[in-house]
Amino acid sequence: MEDLGLFGPGSMAWRIHGDPSSLIGGLRALLLQALNPLAMAVMAQSSNFAADPWGRLQRTSAYVMTTTFAPSRAARAQGARIRTLHSRITGLDPVSGRTIRANDPELLTWVHNVEVDSFLAAYRSYGGRLTLAQCDCYVAEMVTAAELVGLSPGDVPHDLTALRHYLDGATNLQATPEARRGFKFVLNPPLPPLARPLWAVPATAAVAILPARARRLYRIPWLPLASSAVRPSTFALCRAMNVLLPGPPILREARERAAAAA
Repeated sequence: MEDLGLFGPGSMAWRIHGDPSSLIGGLRALLLQALNPLAMAVMAQSSNFAADPWGRLQRTSAYVMTTTFAPSRAARAQGARIRTLHSRITGLDPVSGRTIRANDPELLTWVHNVEVDSFLAAYRSYGGRLTLAQCDCYVAEMVTAAELVGLSPGDVPHDLTALRHYLDGATNLQATPEARRGFKFVLNPPLPPLARPLWAVPATAAVAILPARARRLYRIPWLPLASSAVRPSTFALCRAMNVLLPGPPILREARERAAAAA
């Protein structure tokens, strides 16, 4: 029998990444990551991010699900694949003209920390309650995820306080033209007309949990009451999805392995 992966069914990673709110967390992470001008430069110059942020979101989602729920060997293989990919990707700093590497530890740390914070924010808003100890546990578990992409344990926070300290200290954020194009695409992707109202739900929910300064950088008009209005309906939708939908195949397979091993 294959093992239960890097985290296992009792982990906070299984709880948070297996919840429908993780899609909203992924959207939030994408929008925040793009506000780092160096990270955005690498994305814009090495991929079609501005034209296809949806594709990037899908690839990120597939990576997170595999490294969380697949057997350990498959999870580590995904990590090796992403490290190889990052080693080949470079971009140019639009200000200094220097070469930026996708596997630069500072950029990897930014991407990692934003993802961890975004999955936490989405779950706490739309998935369920978490104690401070549970949040700390999740951040600590994600150190393993950081190692998969080539970071060392000392590069990333091990608890929520350290994560907040890192993000509060990010002062170089800006909404570049590429980031704004990606933002507009995320909010209004080329979907069939009947699907657009459905997509508005996770997109609006992601904007609702963006930090206030991120909304200011994107020039999003937003009232505090708007977030209060979005949360109850999105929470109810995520709960209904948990009950009515079986979840993606990789999640179902992981749960079956866990049940067989119990």
